[in-house]
Amino acid sequence: MIETTVLQKMANTIRFLAADAINKSNSGHPGMPLGMADVATVLFGEYIKLNPEAPKWFDRDRFVLSAGHGSMLLYSLLYLTGYKDITIDDIKDFRQFGSKTAGHPEYGHLEGIDMTTGPLGQGISSAVGMALAERMINAKYGDKLCSHYTYVIAGDGCLMEGISEEAASLAGHLKLNKLIVFWDNNNITIDGTVDKASSTNQLMRFEAMGWSTISINGHDYQEIRQAIEQAQKSDKPTLIACRTTIGFGAPNKAGTSKCHGSPLGEEETALMRQKLNWSYGPFEVPEDSLQMWRQTQNRNKEEYNQWVQDAQAAGTEFHDFIANKLPKGWNEALNAVKQQAIAEKTKVATRKASEMCLKAIVPHVPEIVGGSADLAASNLTFVEGLKTVTANDYHGNNIMYGIREHAMGAIMNGMALHGGAIPYGGTFFVFSDYMRPSMRLAALMGIRVVYVLTHDSIGVGEDGPTHQPIEHLASYRAMPNILTFRPCDVVETAEAWELALEEEHRPSILALSRQGLPLLRQSAEENLTAKGAYIISPAQKERQATIIATGSEVSIAVEAQKKLLEQNIDVAVVSMPCMELFEEQSMHYQMDVLGNKPVISMEAAATFGWNRFAQRTIGIDTFGASGPANELYEHFGLTSDNLVEEVKQLINKN
Repeated sequence: MIETTVLQKMANTIRFLAADAINKSNSGHPGMPLGMADVATVLFGEYIKLNPEAPKWFDRDRFVLSAGHGSMLLYSLLYLTGYKDITIDDIKDFRQFGSKTAGHPEYGHLEGIDMTTGPLGQGISSAVGMALAERMINAKYGDKLCSHYTYVIAGDGCLMEGISEEAASLAGHLKLNKLIVFWDNNNITIDGTVDKASSTNQLMRFEAMGWSTISINGHDYQEIRQAIEQAQKSDKPTLIACRTTIGFGAPNKAGTSKCHGSPLGEEETALMRQKLNWSYGPFEVPEDSLQMWRQTQNRNKEEYNQWVQDAQAAGTEFHDFIANKLPKGWNEALNAVKQQAIAEKTKVATRKASEMCLKAIVPHVPEIVGGSADLAASNLTFVEGLKTVTANDYHGNNIMYGIREHAMGAIMNGMALHGGAIPYGGTFFVFSDYMRPSMRLAALMGIRVVYVLTHDSIGVGEDGPTHQPIEHLASYRAMPNILTFRPCDVVETAEAWELALEEEHRPSILALSRQGLPLLRQSAEENLTAKGAYIISPAQKERQATIIATGSEVSIAVEAQKKLLEQNIDVAVVSMPCMELFEEQSMHYQMDVLGNKPVISMEAAATFGWNRFAQRTIGIDTFGASGPANELYEHFGLTSDNLVEEVKQLINKN
C-alpha cells in the first residue's frame, strides 16, 4: 500500500503532464484526466496487473478508457509506468500529425492501448466483449492461463449512449464478475451540468441490470481501494460511481464545463501549480515520482514469469489459440462443401449456403464464436458444434445477444481484441445500421470480425421497404478497410467465408440472400472470390459487351446472356462478389476481366459507385416496396428481359 502523500504526488504528476500537453497542443480535454487522476493512480499503482516489458502478455488485465477524450490520462499512465514505446517527447507531441499520442487513444499506436476509443459508449461496450472472452477462455483453460480483470473508466456520456444500455444489460445477465467500471460521476458534460439532460439514477439502473454498485469519493484513496477490493470479490459486474470534481485543482475552472473540452491555458495552469504546491515546470516529472511509478508494476513480474512457464507447459495448441491462428487444414471440410455443391448443382439461398459452410468450419476452428441478434433461425448462424454461453457455464462458443445489434457489434470487437476469439454475428442486412459505429471501429482498428448479414435485398419481399437494404452495399463499400462480400452461390459463399477467416486485419461482411439461387460455378480449384471479380460465364467467341452482377443478380445476368446469344449478341458475365478485392488487383487483371467493350452492371441495390466500372447501371435508387420478391424484381427492372434490352441499347450507342 502506497502512502497517501506519495499517491498525491503520483496523481499530480498525471495532472500536470495532462495539463501541459493539452496546453502545448492548444487542443484537448483536461477535465477528466485531472478529475480521475486519483482513481487511476490507485488502480495502476496498487491493483492492475500489467507488465510494460511484455505489453501483450495475454493474461494481463485489460484497461479501456471509454471516455477516450481524456486520452492524456492514459498516455500519462503509459509513460509513467514504463512502456518502452512512449517517451516524454511523445507526451509533448500530443495531438500533432503523425504522433503516437493522438487526440483519442488509437489501437496499434501504442502497445498499452487495448482499443480505439472516442465514440462514447463504444469502450464500455467492447469491454463487455473482453470480459466475456476472458470468462470463456478461463472455462476452457483454467485460472493459471486466463484469469484477469477488465477495467473501464467511463463518463456520463458513455452511460447516456444507448449502446451501453444494451451491453451492460447482457453483462449483468451473464454475470461477468471480472468487469469493473469506474464511472467518472462529475455531473458535467460539454453543454453544462448533467441534470439539464438526464435525471437517471444510474446506480439503480445498473442494479436493475444485475450489476453490483458502489458509490465513493473519487478523491479518497482509501475509499477507492475498498471499492476495488469489493468489486474484485463480487459475483456480478461492478459499477463504481466515483464522485469527482472535473478539472480538479484548477482554481477557476474546476467543477465547470469550461475545463471539459478546452485547454486550461497557461494562466490557469500556473494558478493550479500554486494551489497544488507543484514547484516543477512544464513537462518536468519529479524523479522520485517517476521512480515510484516505474516500480509499481514490479509487483506483477513474479506472476508474469509463472504464467510464461504455465503457458509453455500448455503447449502449441494454447499459443495458437490465443493468437487466433487457424489450425492447419482447417478449410478441408469447407473445400468439400464446394465440391459437393458443384457435383449436386445445389440451389439454395446464400444464407443457407453460409449455414452449410459454418457446419464445416465450427468443428475445425477452435477460436470461432458465433452469435446472432435474436435472428439465428433466420440468419442460420447456429449450427451443430456450437454451445451457448450462459451465466452458469462459460464453456461455450455461441452468444445469444438478444435484440441488441448495437451491443453485438461492440462486444464482438472486444472479443476480437482480447484474443482467443474469432467472432461472427448475424442480423438482417438492413439492421446493420444499428451496428455501423462498431463496424466502423472494427475497420479502423483492423480486426477480424465477421458480419453475417442476411436478407440482402428486395428479395426479402413481403417484409417491405423497412426490411429491404438499398443503400447499404454502397455505404459499406465506401467505408475504408472492410470487405463487403455478396456471393452468388454456394461456392462463392464458401470462398467468402474462407477469405473472411483468413483476413487478420480487416472485418468482413457477408451479404446473403433469402431466396434460393442456382449453382453457377463449374469449378472450385481456385478461390476466384479472392480476385474480387472474375468472368463466371465467358463469351462464346468475340465479346460484344460485359455484364457485371453480384449475388442474386448473377444468375439473372447468365440467363440474359443466353437470351442475347440467341439474338447473335455475344457477351461475358462477370461476377463481382467483392468490389474492394477487385480494386486491389493489377490494372492488367481488371482490364482483362472488364474487357474493352461496353459494360453494364446489375445489382438489387443503389447504383452509387458502379460508374467506376460500367457505362450503364441497373439498380434501385429508391426505397423498396412490399410484395412477393419476383413481382418486386419485375417492378424494378431486375429481370433478364430488361437486361437484354439494356445491353442491346448500350451496344447500339457504342
